Amino acid sequence: MATPNSTLRAVRLGLLMSQDEFARAVRDAGTRAGQPNDANKRLVQRWESGKTGAPRPVYARALETVTGLPIESLGFACSVPLARVAGDGHGGYDMEPTTPTIPAGPKSEAQPGRRNHSGVWLSRYEYFSSGRDAAFVGQHYVVILQHGNRLTARSLPGSSDSPLTMDLEIDGHVATGTWTEQTATDGYYRGARYHGAIQLLVEPTGRRMTGKWVGFGKEFDVNTGPWQLTFQDASTNKATLAAYNKRPDA
Repeated sequence: MATPNSTLRAVRLGLLMSQDEFARAVRDAGTRAGQPNDANKRLVQRWESGKTGAPRPVYARALETVTGLPIESLGFACSVPLARVAGDGHGGYDMEPTTPTIPAGPKSEAQPGRRNHSGVWLSRYEYFSSGRDAAFVGQHYVVILQHGNRLTARSLPGSSDSPLTMDLEIDGHVATGTWTEQTATDGYYRGARYHGAIQLLVEPTGRRMTGKWVGFGKEFDVNTGPWQLTFQDASTNKATLAAYNKRPDA
């Protein structure tokens, strides 16, 4: 008897998506990456029921993009082979072994000039609250996954009561994209959802990204402030994510 994948189901529900919506998001992610797939509600049901123990790599990459989590953390019972998926020109895909782009294992240092930014980062931004007439800092540990020139960042749930997501496109040393934060329901902003744009400069060492955010405020104004991402760990295995699933100031 197959073991249900309760982890994947919990992640989908956390994204407030139905199975149809989740399948559509997986298809859209594949299309954007130039690796189209045929995800549908039935396939999502097979994943969540455990009848399909592991997704094909073309789906695994899209799942990572949609959820912002490494495939190893999505509850699949069987390991997903690491492969580069290349279109064969006839709607099919060839599987070519490749070197993993997301290192696993013990903590490793970022190397100067590294081109892949996947791993755990500390996100820190500053903002001014006109209602409280004071400046504040928001901090999260986020998991960044890179597919080509696209970066997806998702905060670890234990790092803050306000989940944060970022979707970026990197061009040389410049990362540009959007951010979204769902504030805590029992906090000052009472569960309000804020979003805006962000641009970061990536240091040549690959250990830090610094820049500015822009977004609307509670008083119907447009605000801006500094934002910084600091590299912590290149590993995205379960043990590493568990170690960083805490508040940064703890």
